[in-house]
Amino acid sequence: MSNIVQVAPADVRAGLASGEVLLIDVREANEFAFERIPGALLYPLSTFDPRAIPAASGKRLVLQCAAGGRSMRAAQALVAAGHAEVYNLDGGINAWKTQGLPLIKVEPTTGQVVEHGRI
Repeated sequence: MSNIVQVAPADVRAGLASGEVLLIDVREANEFAFERIPGALLYPLSTFDPRAIPAASGKRLVLQCAAGGRSMRAAQALVAAGHAEVYNLDGGINAWKTQGLPLIKVEPTTGQVVEHGRI
């Protein structure tokens, strides 16, 4: 049995809304600044250290990136470091956007931060 579980965007949204999910975005800072899932914390894969991840305190630890590849590598690093179970957002933020779920984005023409929905 794998210690890494794929989780659907709608399930992550529900977990964020109920306070049951700690969402870690492993994309780079420029990607995070342009658009992000509300409530996500930034820990880029390029400097990823499993010891730096905050304690999930009974929450499901969910990782996400753009499409799922980088977050899967980070999830593997967490499992190798001793985390019992880690969740990976299936399809990353791209799948999240395809389903029309909430985002925080920067409008490129104005620099304004725009919220698209709420968790």
